[in-house]
Amino acid sequence: MLKLSTRSRAVALSTALAGTLALAACGASNEGNASDSGSTGGGSAELSGTLVGAGSSAMQAAMQGFIAGYSGVQSGVTVNYDPVGSGGGREQFLAGGTDFAGSDAALDEEELTQAQERCAGGEIFELPNYIAPIAVVYNLEGVDQLNLAPETVAGIFNQQITTWNDPAIAADNPGVTLPDQAITPVNRSDESGTTENLTEYLSAAAGEAWPHEPSGDWPVAGGEAAQGTSGVVSAVGGGNGTIGYADLSQAGDLGVASIGVGEEFVTPTAEAAAAVVENSETLPGRGQYDFAIELARDTTESGNYPIVLVSYHIGCIQYDDQEKADLVKDFMGYVISEEGQQAAAEAAGSAPISDALREQAQGAVDAITAG
Repeated sequence: MLKLSTRSRAVALSTALAGTLALAACGASNEGNASDSGSTGGGSAELSGTLVGAGSSAMQAAMQGFIAGYSGVQSGVTVNYDPVGSGGGREQFLAGGTDFAGSDAALDEEELTQAQERCAGGEIFELPNYIAPIAVVYNLEGVDQLNLAPETVAGIFNQQITTWNDPAIAADNPGVTLPDQAITPVNRSDESGTTENLTEYLSAAAGEAWPHEPSGDWPVAGGEAAQGTSGVVSAVGGGNGTIGYADLSQAGDLGVASIGVGEEFVTPTAEAAAAVVENSETLPGRGQYDFAIELARDTTESGNYPIVLVSYHIGCIQYDDQEKADLVKDFMGYVISEEGQQAAAEAAGSAPISDALREQAQGAVDAITAG
């Protein structure tokens, strides 16, 4: 099983652009052939055509960075990405409507079977190309810093803790004046990889305070629901006493809670998210090019932030035509390259993948071909 090393840098956070990202690449070409080069991405040959992807809205800012960076190394290539949400992205890919998916959750067993049927030859890739913290975001007048233990987070989102001056929140925040105000939890209305990652964390770390199974569909009735990451951020920002969850890159000016890990409270950062991935292992029993990760959600290690989102690019090892295979191979090669990861980090505040992950992913990229 793979143990991952960390190679992160501090980066500035930026707010993601809304809507479909569509950039035509315009840059220099190099000699060679993309279909047989084993390139480390982007510019192994001058390509033309269109790639279509859809999925994670949390990865939207990173995709903006990937696509913008790729535009500097390929001419005549358009990459379209619709941030419809992880569930919608997987559905569109499995139905053959897109060339690749972006997902904050790995394919489940049923989806794996569907993917094998969708892809010529039956082999797929799942590459963990984006690592970022999920922030518990809040908007509470007069409270600029907030600590929350796992059980407290669970109690709030399970609607068992309903006021901000509840003894559980007060115990996490000694000396802080908390208002006697109702809590309005905000969750995703759509099937979401961000939701699945949060509920996986709560299930692993909060014990009996979270009696629900992990799911991409929000399991608690009531509260306020919003479409997509941007919808949750907007709903939390538009209220007072609101709390929700979103990719840190899109938290904007909202308050961001520090989460209890062991004996300390850890603030979400790219470095703290990467530290959890370093302490995690790959899922056993997957395909040769399937690198889904079993995250250490219940870690007590100092400096680890366990509400981490690992977004995957999902696609076929074998496509029906050579042009599509060349485009997917070249773009994914750029995504995993140091240049591509830096572009995403600058756009989204994510943690660049480790050298070990890059080497592993390169084997999958090299294998992409046409039937």
